[in-house]
Formats: sequence, C-alpha cells, structure tokens
Amino acid sequence: MRRSKPDAAQGVANQDAVACTRSAVELLARREHSRRELTRKLGTRGFADDIIAGVLDDLERSGALADERFTDTFVRSRVSKGQGPQRIRAELAQRGIGSAAADEVLRGGEVDWLETIRAARRKRFGPELPRDYAERAKQARFLQYRGFDREQIRAALELDGDSD
Repeated sequence: MRRSKPDAAQGVANQDAVACTRSAVELLARREHSRRELTRKLGTRGFADDIIAGVLDDLERSGALADERFTDTFVRSRVSKGQGPQRIRAELAQRGIGSAAADEVLRGGEVDWLETIRAARRKRFGPELPRDYAERAKQARFLQYRGFDREQIRAALELDGDSD
C-alpha cells in the first residue's frame, strides 16, 4: 500500500504556522504584547492574516498571550515613567485595548495619581512650586502633555506634598 504525499500547499501552511508561532513567542519573550501589536508585527514579517489569527488564538488559549496581562504591565510601566491616565488610555487604545479594559486597570490599580503627578513635576522642575503665572503655565502644559487632567494638575501645583 502506498501512502499519498501531503499536499504541498498544506506543508507550506504548516511550516508558516510553525515559523509564525516561533516569531510570536520570541516577541512575547522580550515583553508583553497586545494582540493588535503582535498581528501588526507578524504581518510585517510576511505571514498571512489567517495564519496569524490561528497562531494568536492558540497563544491566547495557552495563556502565552493575554491582553489583560499586557494592559496591567503597560500601565505599571507608564506610571513608573510619570505618565498620567489620559495619556496611558490613549496609548492603550493605539495598541488595541478597549476603553473599558483600560478604565478597569487604571481605576482598579493601586496608583496614587496625586503622588505620581507630584513626582513628575518635581523631577522636571525641582521641589519648589511655581511662583509666577508664566512658570505655573509652563508646568501645567508639561503635566497636561504627560496625560494628567485639570484637577490633578491644579492639585499638584497648589499643594506641596511635603507641607504638613
């Protein structure tokens, strides 16, 4: 009895899936990625969309790829860099994380936003609070760029964390 050879296209697809899985795992070994990020990166490496989708589905089932874990890691990283919730939310949206998931992590986390904004202000401008309008406006623009809202900025510029 003679065995039939597997279809050549089937063999190529299996090789592509293996190579795609290897590339995805290598990317995940460096840092957490969202599904959208991995889709984009694997697409630029020449893998077909259907192969990418299947590989990412398998990685999600195995737990190697998890948007929740990515979101948590991403938020902690950005908070440690002194970024505010608005900027973090916008960057998460660019990476394919929905606003509901982002809000859940931003609100549910153990982040003291007032301390984060004060630390960012002190790091950039020193411990002294601004004395005139021009300096206050300059610091407010910087903090707004970092992703903090008006109330957080007002609190950071009016209250000194060391005054008690």
